[in-house]
Amino acid sequence: MRMLNFCVGRPPRPKLAIAILAMVCGALISAPASAKRGSSGEALEIARCIRIASRGHGWLEKTLWGLREQEAGWLGAEVANTNGTHDLGPLQINSWWVPRIARLVGKPEYHVRHWLRYDACFNAEAARWIFLSGLRSTGNYWKAVGVYHSPTAWRQLAYAEKVAGHMRARFGPNVFEPESAGGRR
Repeated sequence: MRMLNFCVGRPPRPKLAIAILAMVCGALISAPASAKRGSSGEALEIARCIRIASRGHGWLEKTLWGLREQEAGWLGAEVANTNGTHDLGPLQINSWWVPRIARLVGKPEYHVRHWLRYDACFNAEAARWIFLSGLRSTGNYWKAVGVYHSPTAWRQLAYAEKVAGHMRARFGPNVFEPESAGGRR
């Protein structure tokens, strides 16, 4: 696998990230989406939320899709791990992140856990934040993809290779080439 290191311009500012998550959080206090697992409505909602979370950055949208397809979660998902944590929602956010996200958005942990499970946009925003935090701390795209999954180096590498495979399958063999000036996929 070809490893890429690239900067994404200015890393997100923590206060901006908090403000964005707080706005999303406020918008999500309403009832969660009621799509059934695997329904076309659920798939469309997840796709819409990934597009929103990418903020028009094609590389980030592709990354989120790679993570999504590797994780293969669904609205309402709560998958137990052997270490006592759970993976939540469409992008399978590990429950280890719940206290950190709760502090970030200033909401109770039980709200955050519920939103991660049942709100596709909150889940995609959290995935974006986790990935970009990893990118900011490591300075390495593929390391950040791996950090999304695990703190263990060998697990990170194996995970990043799987995500890269999903990205190639979805976006073609040139997924890692710089985008043309004419637009994004």
